[in-house]
Amino acid sequence: MRPSPTSVSRPARILVAGAACAALAALSACSGGGSAPHPTGEALASKAPARPQRQAFDALPGMPPVLDPKDVYAADRPGRLSDTVKDFPSRVYVPNTNSNTVTVIDPGTYKVMETIPVGRQPQHVVPSWDLKTLWVNNDLGNSLTPIDPRTGKAGKPVDVHDPYNLYFTPDGRYAVVMASKDRQLVFRDAHTMERVKTVPVGCAGVNHADFSADGRYFIVSCEFSGELLKVDTAAMKVVGQQKLAFRGAMPQDVKMSPDGKRFYVADMVANGLWILDGGTFGKPEFLYTGKGAHGLYVSRDSRRMYVSNRGEGTISVYDFARHKLTGKWRLPHGGSPDMGGVSADGKVLWLSGRYNSEVYAIDTGTGRQLARIKVGSGPHGLAVYPQPGRYSLGHTGVFR
Repeated sequence: MRPSPTSVSRPARILVAGAACAALAALSACSGGGSAPHPTGEALASKAPARPQRQAFDALPGMPPVLDPKDVYAADRPGRLSDTVKDFPSRVYVPNTNSNTVTVIDPGTYKVMETIPVGRQPQHVVPSWDLKTLWVNNDLGNSLTPIDPRTGKAGKPVDVHDPYNLYFTPDGRYAVVMASKDRQLVFRDAHTMERVKTVPVGCAGVNHADFSADGRYFIVSCEFSGELLKVDTAAMKVVGQQKLAFRGAMPQDVKMSPDGKRFYVADMVANGLWILDGGTFGKPEFLYTGKGAHGLYVSRDSRRMYVSNRGEGTISVYDFARHKLTGKWRLPHGGSPDMGGVSADGKVLWLSGRYNSEVYAIDTGTGRQLARIKVGSGPHGLAVYPQPGRYSLGHTGVFR
């Protein structure tokens, strides 16, 4: 998110009308969790073999089989590193948007190891679908800088216009560039980054997304026009668009619930979460979390989600099963918690301090700040790497 923090009054804790997620066929929704009762999902409860699971989800062809139909994050358990990344050194990569650098931190010592020069205005550090490369999104530099996570060395930048953020289709075929200023979703070859298809959008500021459980569609936030998009993955086509019911809404991060029934969208002006059924794409509900709600991160046991409230220096803890907030952690001496990720063992939440040139390490068991580390100016979409999971859907690390 580019603009400076916006101060607005706290909206009423009203749930905007929205249809409850019911249809099992609409299961492919992302991170949501409205106040409507959870569907029973009995058809999904059994430990079915791989083939029936694929049929039930009618998954995107080429997408790896769903491990657990009740939990899309089943592959993200503590320490469950794939063979591809198990020998990679554990690091925290911090893109500094104003310094045009990436700070590399050793999470074991909380010490800065090195600073890597990259292109102009790096926004996010994004793990590739195959987990082998970290892509630095140099937004104003119109390039992607590859970093080898095995050696920590940066490679030759690849020309890509306006790469504010980057995602990968669940089948691993395409990278999806969130070209915010260009008002485009650009589908590119996931390996060469050659352009395949450009999809103009009728909203301003496409920035974050997440894919449905079956991989057949994804929900996109448009921060500058306060809108959401629904995009058909295979057709590479926008199939739904809606305006959020809050004046000046500024949607940010998007995340799917573990059971795949809902999407959650952080809003830094409405100060909370929009919660919707991605299948029906009906009007979402709203849950207040705190001023400047921005980043969303799922715990390693899939029970909780951490919400960074950038405007007040807090992190809200959301319980998926209970559909309620169960805690709020306040950073000592304030701060501006933004984007980040959870450590491989699930014990530490790492967040960039966007307006304080620092990074925070937070104990996920107690909410206690473990470290506050100085970095470059404007730290944004930091990546904790490696993390558990079979493949990456992009952003700072959405793994399944």
